[in-house]
Parts: sequence; structure tokens; C-alpha cells
Amino acid sequence: MNLLTKINCHEDLISLSDGEKIQLCQEIREFLIDSVSKTGGHLAGNLGAVELSVAIETVFNTEKDRLVFDVGHQSYVHKILTGRREAFGGLRQYGGISGFPKPDESKTDAFVAGHASSSVSIALGMAKARTMQGEDYEVVALIGDGAVTGGMAYEGLNNAAVSREPMVIILNDNEMSIGENVGGMSRHLSRIRSSENYLDAKQAYRKLIKKLPGGNALYTWSSRMKNRIKRFLLPTSVFESMGFTCLGPADGHDLPGLISLLTAAKELREPVLVHVVTKKGYGYQFAEEDPAKFHGIGKFDPSTGKKLGAKVRTFSDSFGDAMLDIVRNNPRVCAITAAMPGGTGLLGLMKQYPERLFDVGIAEEHAVSMAGGLAKQGMIPVVALYSTFLQRAYDQLMQDICMLNLHAVFAIDRAGLVGDDGPTHHGVFDVGFLRQMPGLLLLNPVSLKEQQDMLHWSVEEYHGPVAIRYPRGTEGSYTGSDWKGADSGIAVHRRGDDVTFVTYGSMLDNTLAAAERLAEQGVEATVLRLMNLTDLHTVQIGQNMSANKTLIVVEETCTGSGIRDTLAYELQRCCPSCRVYGRDLGSDFVTHGDKKKLYENCGLDPASLAAFAKEVG
Repeated sequence: MNLLTKINCHEDLISLSDGEKIQLCQEIREFLIDSVSKTGGHLAGNLGAVELSVAIETVFNTEKDRLVFDVGHQSYVHKILTGRREAFGGLRQYGGISGFPKPDESKTDAFVAGHASSSVSIALGMAKARTMQGEDYEVVALIGDGAVTGGMAYEGLNNAAVSREPMVIILNDNEMSIGENVGGMSRHLSRIRSSENYLDAKQAYRKLIKKLPGGNALYTWSSRMKNRIKRFLLPTSVFESMGFTCLGPADGHDLPGLISLLTAAKELREPVLVHVVTKKGYGYQFAEEDPAKFHGIGKFDPSTGKKLGAKVRTFSDSFGDAMLDIVRNNPRVCAITAAMPGGTGLLGLMKQYPERLFDVGIAEEHAVSMAGGLAKQGMIPVVALYSTFLQRAYDQLMQDICMLNLHAVFAIDRAGLVGDDGPTHHGVFDVGFLRQMPGLLLLNPVSLKEQQDMLHWSVEEYHGPVAIRYPRGTEGSYTGSDWKGADSGIAVHRRGDDVTFVTYGSMLDNTLAAAERLAEQGVEATVLRLMNLTDLHTVQIGQNMSANKTLIVVEETCTGSGIRDTLAYELQRCCPSCRVYGRDLGSDFVTHGDKKKLYENCGLDPASLAAFAKEVG
């Protein structure tokens, strides 16, 4: 690591020769593999973007220029080159650096990034702000080919192209084509457009024409005429049709070529789209062979590529198994996911029944509305999404599912804290916005068996919109199922006369552990669990609560996004003397880190819950 240890900023990087920069790329790859193997993280995408990241940091000074990442999975090299190399031992750990761009971590991080397809819109806003304030800096958006499956990307591209704001949009295409190139002329034009002669000629023409009287207007007119003639005579890409100057495709692992191309793109002083082709996992055999596995991976042995730790059966696995069984026996059932067949446990369904699984790309709004169309015509769609990504389809769920009372099932994975990925991925708001949906039944299993029972019932017996939310990882100590379909009320897990806990889902284990701690101190607690978060069963709760009528609602949601306030209001009707308190994650966004540590930080660990119960009891 002779060079890497000397690089902490833009000035350090530009002092290197071309040969030294190539050597630096190799050192970065070695560092990434070694570091991520110890902490876990997003590896394949970052390995594929090493040369591209070094080129960007060479051509642009991200201390003042604005580099906007889309999603941000590929931001590790940027962090390494901007003074955070030594902090990688704490990557995604509590108190350590984030796995995503984070402006309060470094001024070189222009914007937070965790959800896809927004980079162009953000970058355009920054470019407009620069112009309106008369400032001087470059604006760059780095977007992956996966992110351009999302409709918001095209909204931003459509507006950016006609804005004429100088900005560079880099499309990192890791060998998944956006659109198929047609014919030899298209390939020929791609080579010409990225050639040095083409760029030199374009810049020289612009400089010459703008020196003439009325040059700006003449240049604008001639450019429009050229583009119209080109579109009439020759096939063009969708980006060129929008109005971008398009450069590439370029080899994303040719560092000198990338530096030259990005320099030319910057000097054009107009909206430019640079198409760069990279290979996920580049330079590490195991990641190249299985980039999906190494997209986001836990700790692993770098010499073998094998994950460390025992394999456990997760809620995602359980959902996938249940879906296979349901689809096998019901021809009306199909599944939809938004670029997450692996993450949601649907790879088995994709392999055995590919015609019954629709992966729509990173397009949650489209996924939900498509489910509405399927359901309206008699199919039973099961939509598998992460909780945090379902947020983007709020309106579609309201308008295209609930308003028509359609029978669509939503399998909401990663509900609650997700740990290392942090605030952009914690699913801590869904209870609040899903309970707002008229007619939507919201279920919350605590075990794998209960999850499968709820899924079968929701598909096979229920008629109407239903959502089943479950956490990342596996079940806790309780592995039974209390689900009895429409007759299910509350589950009583413990009885005591001194205080009552009401909880649901992933908080059951911590709540039961808190009750055991209290018992050791002579305080006996009742623990009640809700399976259905639409009907809170307040009468049953009132009938089963402890004698002193003190009730504590424990939930893994942010304040205002849970059930506490509604439950307290409804309980007043049947139990006016009840005192209702709540423990949740608090009113702020929750940072990244180990879930156990996050629970402690938010006061949801067993010790904190027990202490709170004694305080209010």
C-alpha cells in the first residue's frame, strides 16, 4: 500500500502519474477486499467502480465540485480517496462511517444517498443553484444502469436535458444494457462520439461560432438543426433524443481513457451523458463469478470468498418457500418484486415458475399499480418489497389498490431496524402510513410459521388488500403460531398483576426479557402481542391487562409512526382508569450499527424497558 497511504485528497491524487494511478487502483482493490471481509458491506459494485472513481476524483475536486451518487452502494472508493481510509475498520458499525454518502461525515459527500433514481434530479437542483447564485463549481451525477429502471430517473433526465445547465451525468453500466444498440452505424457513431477528434472538433466549432455576431443564437440554431437531421437519418439513443450530448460507451477499467473522456465532458459546458461500461466485482475472482452474492455481503474469508458464520433460515427464505407452495397450487397467484428477487427470497420461484414472477426493476410505483391491474382482472398478486422502498409507492397503494378494495397481498420485508445500512434502509415508518390506508389489513407475524400461516390465509381466504410486515433476519425465541385467521385476536405470552406490555413482531423477545428482569425484582408483568395492527383489539387488551392498569406499548417504529396514540385513545372507552405509556425508537432518524446496540441507544433493550416499567409502574 505504498501509494494508497499517501492519498487523502484531490491534490494528493493529481500529483500522481498515470502509471501511479493505475497502481493505486490495484492497491484500492486489495484494501477493499481486505477491509470489507472484516466488516461486511457492498463489495462487488465498488470493485467494479475503482477506475471510474479514481478518474472522477482526478478530474473533479469533490471538496467544491458536487458529486451526487445514486443509491451510494459504490461510494467506498470516493470515501477512501477523500480522507476516510483509516476509518474503514468501523465501516457500517455503530459510531463508525456510513456505507453510504453522508454530508455530515465529510464535505466531499454532496448529498445523502440510499434510494435509487434520484441523483439526476438532485444534481440538476444543484446546477440551478450554482447558476442562480453566480458560483463556479462542477456538478456530476453518478447513476447505475439499475437505477435508470426507475421512472424518477427519466423525470430528472428529461428536465436536465432541456435545462442546458452544464452538468455531467455518468451512467455506470455494469454489463446490463439500457437499450440494445442497432446496427453497425450505431456502434460506429459510439466510437466516433467518444473519440478525441470528435470532441476537439465539437469544442472548436462552438468557440468559433460564438465569436461571430449573434454567435450564441447561431450556435443554438445550428445544434438543433444538426440533431434533427441526425435523428432523421440515423438511429439515436433515448438520451440523445432528449437533448444530451452522449459520450461512450467507454471502457470503465481504462483509467487514462476515462480521465480523458471526463475532462472532455466537463469542458463541453452543457448537459453531457457519459456511458461507462464496468464489470461488477472486477479484479476479485469470487465477486466476478457471483456479483449478486458480493453486492452486499457479511464477513467473509477473502482467500475463498466464503461467508463466515452459520447459515440461518430467515423470514425472506420462509416467504420464498411459502410462495412456491402457494403458486404451485393456485394458478391465479403471481409475484412482483422491484429488482429484489434475491433479497426477498424469490429466487426459487424465479427458477421454477419464471412466468409467474415479474421483476419490474427499481420501480416500486409501477410494481404497485401493476398489481392493481392484475388484481382487477382476477389474478392474486403478491408484491414483495422492502419496507423502506414501499414508501415510494404510497400514492399508488392508496389510489390503485385500497380505493378499489382489490385483493393484493404485500409482503413487506425488512420491517423495523435493519442495522448496518442505517437510516435510509430502516423500515420504521410503514406502520404509520399503512394504517392510514382505508380497508388495508396490516398483519405482523412473530415467527416463520406464523408468517407462512398469515401468507396462506391472506392469499387463499381473505378478499381485499392486506400487508404482512416482517423483519430482516430470523425469528426470535418464540417459534409458534397464534394465527387463527379472521378469529385471531391478541396473543397472551405472560401474565402478571403489576404492569402490562403490549407489543408486536420483532419486539417480543426484548419485551419478554424485560418481563423476566422485572420478575427477578419482584415485579410481575403481563405481555400481550398484537398480530393484526388494523384492529387493535382494545376490548381484549382491557380484559387481559394487569390489575394496576398501567400499560406500556413497545414498538420498533419512530415516534408518531406506531400505534400507541391510537391505542391509548381507544382504551379510554373501555378502561378510563388506564395509564398508557410508550417506548419506541424516538422522533429522529436512527443511525447505522448493530441492532442490539441500536436498541440500547434508543431504550428498547430489555434492561431499559424494565427500568422504564419500574419508573412508571
